[in-house]
Amino acid sequence: MPRHPFSSVDGEFRTFTIDSEALQGNLLDDPSTREVLVYLSPGWDEVEGLPLFVDLVGFTGSGKAHRNWKPFQESLPQRIDRLIKEGKMGPIALALPDCFTSLGGNQYINSQAMGNWADFLLYEMIPLLEAELPLKKGRGNRAIFGKSSGGFGAMVHGMLYSEQWGAIACHSGDMGFDRLFAGDFPKALMALEKHDGLEGFLSHLETCKKMKGEDFHTLMILAMGATYDADPEAPKGIRLPVDPRTCELIPERWQAWLDWDPVVMLERKDVQKNLASLKGLFIDCGQQDQYNIHFGTRQLAVRLEELGIEFTYEEFDDTHSSIDYRMDISLPFLYRSLTE
Repeated sequence: MPRHPFSSVDGEFRTFTIDSEALQGNLLDDPSTREVLVYLSPGWDEVEGLPLFVDLVGFTGSGKAHRNWKPFQESLPQRIDRLIKEGKMGPIALALPDCFTSLGGNQYINSQAMGNWADFLLYEMIPLLEAELPLKKGRGNRAIFGKSSGGFGAMVHGMLYSEQWGAIACHSGDMGFDRLFAGDFPKALMALEKHDGLEGFLSHLETCKKMKGEDFHTLMILAMGATYDADPEAPKGIRLPVDPRTCELIPERWQAWLDWDPVVMLERKDVQKNLASLKGLFIDCGQQDQYNIHFGTRQLAVRLEELGIEFTYEEFDDTHSSIDYRMDISLPFLYRSLTE
């Protein structure tokens, strides 16, 4: 049995509220006013400026959750405190933005349905935090990291917005869409048929007393459709890339998804240039990832090496679940990348 971390959190928390223009008009009718929790780690007031670390959580999560107490596990602030005490990193400002949506999560890119989340993070959150906190300014002092959907968000931000980020860490981030989603479309269609279609399924979620695991998984696929290929005429902008009766892929619609697959995006010259400009690029994935993400991650790593882009890649003996301990490696990596 792992030992429970009873240690207190020694830094300070600040909460900021953003009335976002980027999120207004989203097709989910989700609130555009959002909170960003910031943790100033121990020693924050003893240094001249802090690097900014932005944490993107996985699907069904919110930045607020990474502050929370957990049985036999460290919260993220506890982990950072310990890593500092061990001399593996120095003081940082950790941003924990609330990016939860009514479809259960976020991929942290701009979407007509979900909201312009990349714009929110880059052009609303960062300027506010740099104005209000003792941060070292500029992309060379910022890192973005995450796991699963958050890992996807971190990777895509490195690929598209390197002018804003100095280093990124991607833990088990969504990629290799052909292997990741291949088995999910039939299951999603069967769930929708069970409730007489998309509107019936959404009504079921609004009226049920509790959501089952299969409901969450179906909701995740619907959220991907609203993210990668939104249909402004459909309920909540949700569109799947398959024929609703035969589950055959619709080439045009599927291509809209693939355009967001990091494995596919890596073939773009601008993406290659952006990744090569980073001060640090860390990628890892479990060897038994139950969503098959390790196959796409391996493909990405091979191609990065072929392109001569500097990166660190690790595989570890675990699944997709409960792998926060991997941040013991990525957080010091990011800190060294920004400060050395």
